[in-house]
Amino acid sequence: MNFNLSDEQNMVKDSLARFVADNYDQVARNSAVANEQGFSPDNWQTFAELGWLSMAFDEDMGGFGGTATDVMVVMEELGKGLVAEPYLATVLLFGGLLAESGKGDLQQELIGRLIEGQLQGAFAYLERQSRFEITDICTTAQESSDGFTLNGEKTVVFNGAVADKFIVTARTAGDQCDEEGISLFLVDADAAGISKTAYRLMDGQLVCNIRLDNVQVGKAALLGEQHKGYDVMQPVIQRAMIALSAEALGIMEKLTATTVEYSKTRKQFGVAIGSFQVLQHRMVDMFIAAEQTKSLLYRAVCSSDAESSEAEKDVIALKVMTGRSGKLVGGEAIQLHGGMGMADELDVGHYVKRLMMINTTFGDADYNERRFSALG
Repeated sequence: MNFNLSDEQNMVKDSLARFVADNYDQVARNSAVANEQGFSPDNWQTFAELGWLSMAFDEDMGGFGGTATDVMVVMEELGKGLVAEPYLATVLLFGGLLAESGKGDLQQELIGRLIEGQLQGAFAYLERQSRFEITDICTTAQESSDGFTLNGEKTVVFNGAVADKFIVTARTAGDQCDEEGISLFLVDADAAGISKTAYRLMDGQLVCNIRLDNVQVGKAALLGEQHKGYDVMQPVIQRAMIALSAEALGIMEKLTATTVEYSKTRKQFGVAIGSFQVLQHRMVDMFIAAEQTKSLLYRAVCSSDAESSEAEKDVIALKVMTGRSGKLVGGEAIQLHGGMGMADELDVGHYVKRLMMINTTFGDADYNERRFSALG
């Protein structure tokens, strides 16, 4: 099987690597995370101008290609740079749901604005009681003659504090945890009845909880078929899990390289600590963990692009491996850097915090291991 990237994908990979090297050191990243948007609007516009925001969409939607391989290329480089811009939230989740829900005028318009960097979006799907179960939904949408009335609360909405529009999951039929009966609604962030509470997660990203009190939306706000929202969500979340694993791989490769380099300069007992065999073994373990993740990532990408019947199982296995490997690599990186590994002045701790958040997004390793076992 050919795992080589195309010329276009290599060009994107190289341009992202140059952007990170030239413009995205730790000081710049911390400055972007600390501002009121939680990222740099200038960087986001650069992403649009260089075509990176179009990578995840099909050509007939104005995009570059839309394959899992295309997204993997982008996310791995974003991971290496610990890039804070909301690529996952706006492009892959919000944009992905728009694309998956149909190719009508509304989708074309919004995706066009997104690709141009003029629209920020968020996917509001988690609730306080749901933990990792995306079908556990208490938010309701009551249908009327001219639209729907939404009531409920959503938590940990990525990019929700600055999003222009939300895609909200709400129950229109069925019991609380049923796959059937979930519907997706496009809601303006400033619609009457919406209140937001913003806060930051441990990796610095800005998220929010939103409350919907009798929020009125028209019939056109329904994305896809009524009661069939899970069928739209499932492939988008599957692709997002691959993307998160690619980001995690980039972080693991960065941490491994940083740790190896540090071991060559840090001296103990008059010699570089990299000369100690026991520490060499631990760094080899870091390398192997990253390589195992890469192997499963390639398998999941190939399955997804080929629309294989094994794709779901491959993606879940990848998420388990990403969580396990990320914990090993992150822990070893901190330990081998000693007390410096925990200091905010060094980027190692920031990378590890991001790995921890990736592990919990769409289910941690333990949760997905149980899902994998249930598939048989």
